Amino acid sequence: MTNSGRISQSAFDGSRLRVILLLDLYEGAQEQFLDAYEVMRSQVASVPGHISDQLCQSIENPSQWLITSEWESAPPFLAWVNSEEHVETVRPMHSCVRDTRSMRYSILRETSPASPQAAGSAKTGMQVKARVGDGVARHALTFTVKPGSESKVAELLAGYRSPKAQVDDTTRLRRTSLFMHGNRVVRAVEVEGDLLAALRHVARQPEVRAVEEAINPYLEQDRDLTDPDSARVFFTRAALPSVHHVVSGRPEPAGLRRHALYYPAKAGCGTELARLLAHQDEAAADDPSSPVYGSTVFQRDDIVVRLIDVTGELDVDPVASLGLKGRDKAAELERLLDGAAIGVEGSLDSERNINRLLSHADMLPVTDRSSADS
Repeated sequence: MTNSGRISQSAFDGSRLRVILLLDLYEGAQEQFLDAYEVMRSQVASVPGHISDQLCQSIENPSQWLITSEWESAPPFLAWVNSEEHVETVRPMHSCVRDTRSMRYSILRETSPASPQAAGSAKTGMQVKARVGDGVARHALTFTVKPGSESKVAELLAGYRSPKAQVDDTTRLRRTSLFMHGNRVVRAVEVEGDLLAALRHVARQPEVRAVEEAINPYLEQDRDLTDPDSARVFFTRAALPSVHHVVSGRPEPAGLRRHALYYPAKAGCGTELARLLAHQDEAAADDPSSPVYGSTVFQRDDIVVRLIDVTGELDVDPVASLGLKGRDKAAELERLLDGAAIGVEGSLDSERNINRLLSHADMLPVTDRSSADS
């Protein structure tokens, strides 16, 4: 692929967020759904970063409902929607809902009678300009397996046949990258078109269902994928959203290699750590000498994973590979990382500790499949 320009997508631009949730209810479940919604509404009203929400019912089909909410920015919403509190809050709705679809948008322009806004004018909480994307949605899942089962799980996850890449006329599974760090599994996907349609397509494929069943005995969190409620809770807890993606505008160099780096954050520091890495990768994208050509940062709670496409080996330039370039950046990263979890004592200013951190953070590649391999 040759990029015609720089690609940058981020949850950290400070713009307000509009979340749209489409729901298709079972007939006769409206009152039960409304009771569950009232509980959720009272709880979400106190969540930091939440501004407002609306519940709407279709005037054409009473089974179709819409929930819209507005947030100060994307990070507080992502923290809420991926929390255990949210999992438990929405559980009573599961028996009411036949199907759901969630969409998230940053607010770029708005008009009101009291304050008309011209295109391009600045306003607090507005996305400054339209982002340039590449038509690809990125998402990851993460879960842990029982200690001692890592090699067996890696064997199972590496050995299955790839599902059909083409989902429909507009959606294609482009790439799946799977890594492990100790007993933690991270599976990242790239989809051209509709992410939800692609995920559902993959979940229905016999080869995927077989490998998912094969790893079930090794999972630390029990699940039953034949039970919609169990499957929904598992995948909600496993979600590892993409919070930042950037690709340099320079021509794609030959021989790019994909790596995943795992950064365990101190308690409560996951979002700040992800923001720091996103800032560092923006700078790398503008640096023609940087070995980091593209990066995606995934974050959930205090789990941060950085997927990078680089030229050469990571240890040729460990500072760039880790996202440490620049004055005081090592100290900032050191402040946010859980030192005990990464086995690093002392300052990251030392070459020895930087190399130790890189060795610890570098995840084990299990499989990396593009649609061309399918």
